[in-house]
Amino acid sequence: MKATTTTYPKKELDRKQFLLYDAEDQVLGRLAAKVASVLRGKHKPQYHPAVDMGDYVIVVNAEKIKLTGRKLEQKKYYRHTGYPGGIKETKYAELIDKKPEFVIRKAVKGMLPHNKLGRQLLKKLKVYAGPDHPHSAQNPVKVELN
Repeated sequence: MKATTTTYPKKELDRKQFLLYDAEDQVLGRLAAKVASVLRGKHKPQYHPAVDMGDYVIVVNAEKIKLTGRKLEQKKYYRHTGYPGGIKETKYAELIDKKPEFVIRKAVKGMLPHNKLGRQLLKKLKVYAGPDHPHSAQNPVKVELN
């Protein structure tokens, strides 16, 4: 029986491009799922789970992201200081006013692998609260979402 060889994609041959997503009136989870998939490179035919084959993603208008249902009043983000009894909670409504970029970044981070590769992929995500971004020199391709 002849042994088959598995092709391992070469990272150097992959051409990275910048994709621009507009978060205005988009649902947070659906946008985050699409962005995480593009960051991983699942939209490319040479996808490999252990190699960074994804593109750079720019998300603008993060302050205009939407949630479904009553999550605007009910959703909370938790963190811990490391001290006994040091759990802190922040409501979504407060967080979207102060740091709208954090909400999208945290949603995408939870959908990426929780290892070195995931941290490397997260560096390719650029999130901005307003419609302006400093990446116009990279000629980002605007992606239309439903």
